[in-house]
Amino acid sequence: MAEPLGNDSKFQSALASATAKTVSSQLGSFPGLGTIVEPIIENATKSLSSDPAYPKAWAETLRRSHELTVVDPAANANDKGTLNLDVAPLLQLVLTKVSSGLGQQLKAPDQVLISLGTQNQRTVLVRLSELAPLGFWMAVGSVLAFGLSLLIARRRSTTLALIGLGGLVVVAGWKLLLTVVSQNLLNTQGGNQVADLFKQEYVSAATSNFDGWILIALITAGALLLIGLVGRVATRPRRALVLSPS
Repeated sequence: MAEPLGNDSKFQSALASATAKTVSSQLGSFPGLGTIVEPIIENATKSLSSDPAYPKAWAETLRRSHELTVVDPAANANDKGTLNLDVAPLLQLVLTKVSSGLGQQLKAPDQVLISLGTQNQRTVLVRLSELAPLGFWMAVGSVLAFGLSLLIARRRSTTLALIGLGGLVVVAGWKLLLTVVSQNLLNTQGGNQVADLFKQEYVSAATSNFDGWILIALITAGALLLIGLVGRVATRPRRALVLSPS
């Protein structure tokens, strides 16, 4: 879901600016060098997104950030418990461009972290990643329960209608929860421009992704309810007409 953020112009600009500052800080220990290379750095970062290697570097940035956040946090030598984005692959692109202007090869550090969120936000993401695999087994259990309920039901049409009704309640709760969580995330302060833009665009991408699943669930639940009601009406016994002899 975060991969399309690499194509967002506002996010690209903010990320390039943050990367440029990181490059400048890396070269700040050399007296007078910062003034010389500052125009080169600025030009390199402006054309960062047009570099043919940019998509691969952005994908590698996301892979590293995901691994350091939820897969292997212990591998993060600079870890302070916060939510970080490792832009070392992007920084290497800038340094490669700068190197061509200086005539000297520069190498980015193994890790270059830009803060994206607080320790609490990172903890939530880690817990969600641990609970996510349970969703598969819950889906399998739901399908089995659906089949068994139809198998043992005395009135399958009524059972279908009730399952559809329950599905609509779940969909409503899902949408409400998504709205509340998204709004809470947007209301938190990221602390820097990159973090705020990443948060806004990622929440937007995640919401759109979940909305697609919510729509599918809504259509499915509505169809089950409708089929159940139609079947209930169709199978309802008709009362016999009794004519009195007169």
